[in-house]
Amino acid sequence: MGLNGVKEVFGGSTTADVDVLICGAGPTGLVLAMDLARRGVSALLVEKSDRLFPGSRGKGLQPRTQEVLHDFGILDTVRAAGREYPRMLAWEGPDGRTRGREWDMMERSEPTEQTPYANGLLIGQSHFQALLHEELRALGGEVVFDAELTGFDQDADAVTARFADGREVRARYLVAADGGRSAVRRLLGVAMNGESVDPKPMLVADVVVAPDAFVDENNWHVWSGPSGPVVLCPLPGAFRLFQLIAQYEDVDAVPDATAEGVRKLTATRTPLAADEITEVVWASEFRPRAAMAERFRVGRVFLAGDAAHVHSPAGAQGLNTSVQDVYNLGWKLGQVLRHGAPAELLDTYEQERQPVAADVLGISTRLHRRALLGADSQRGNVVKQLGIGYRGGPLSSGAAGALQAGDRAPDGTLPEGRLFDLFSGPHFTLLAIGTEPPAVRSELVHVHTLTAYETYGRGLFLIRPDGYVGWAGETDRGLGEYLARCGAAPRTPARP
Repeated sequence: MGLNGVKEVFGGSTTADVDVLICGAGPTGLVLAMDLARRGVSALLVEKSDRLFPGSRGKGLQPRTQEVLHDFGILDTVRAAGREYPRMLAWEGPDGRTRGREWDMMERSEPTEQTPYANGLLIGQSHFQALLHEELRALGGEVVFDAELTGFDQDADAVTARFADGREVRARYLVAADGGRSAVRRLLGVAMNGESVDPKPMLVADVVVAPDAFVDENNWHVWSGPSGPVVLCPLPGAFRLFQLIAQYEDVDAVPDATAEGVRKLTATRTPLAADEITEVVWASEFRPRAAMAERFRVGRVFLAGDAAHVHSPAGAQGLNTSVQDVYNLGWKLGQVLRHGAPAELLDTYEQERQPVAADVLGISTRLHRRALLGADSQRGNVVKQLGIGYRGGPLSSGAAGALQAGDRAPDGTLPEGRLFDLFSGPHFTLLAIGTEPPAVRSELVHVHTLTAYETYGRGLFLIRPDGYVGWAGETDRGLGEYLARCGAAPRTPARP
């Protein structure tokens, strides 16, 4: 059974049985639902609200996340809907209308054969979610809206979840993708440990600016003032839509997130008049915080995305780390639920992702504090998340050529085909580069014999479904054991 729509799941009943229940239809939940759909895992994606989140807390897709979207076959669609980050433009003068210096927020790099997506992509969260939702529907899935989780119990076999309208769902696993104020995490009793990155409050809003207003859509506009900086970043996908971010110098300030309050702030702290904000699509106030859940798994319940870690917005790390959480978890759930992998495989989700989340939290916190000190605000290559890997982790075994197990598997264009295209799909990929491949009789492992490729070197490289080298060696010693651990062992040949 694949992903189910509302009617198919409940069929007029108040109960349903699925493999995976996903709470929260933000980017985290949508990506996981898509991944499970292509793996033939039955899943139910529920959302407390009556619609997808309408605003843009996040607006940047880092290169590593773009590689994830390539695997799903939707990167071209997403890139067509987004744009490169515009240059920052500081406005000066007594009226705030004198053009000052310009600079790049994100360090720009040239694409290479190994790293074809070298720079961040700007796209508002609401627009990105709409594209993911469309892809989920194409895979046969849907979101169940107005589904507020009120409680759950778990036993040795499954989780029984209860909803405010009386419906119940029994699922073999529950994944919390319901944000920084996660109801699932609260019900589990898992603590979030962290710190305030900055005691000063901030306001973020998506606003529509009048067509004849002087700000263009070619720059990311910045005004500095005694009350704190204000920025307007153009968002692709809608006419004259901008993300507004305002910081307050007064730690006791209480931002007014009403439409009237946003217009008043804009008129007070920028040259724009209040009536030049023709619509306030969404607005919210927050204080930057960095925190991480003590555990990412309790029994049959997993925490992912903001439910597991919350970030400062600096460096566009939160949304990207969240997507990669479920990219790590999705294939493991698929192997356990559909291919007989040992349940212990799921333990590696927390073991691999918790250290990554801790490192990324440190990056975003340092960037935020550097900006507060007036240091260079350009974001370097570290935010692109291409250096993240799992060396020394529980699913990393061996080394060969130029790579070690746990490394991100680089792309390459070879006579045999583009590597990212060979990797795409819910399978493992075994590359035999400059050597003979072993006989692997498993439909879950696609074997390719390639000519020499210096980026990899000579050897055997098993690429996990999430694009990392899981196992590597000069011979196939240990390969069979690794595949068995992941539920991808060769099939026993049929007797004649």
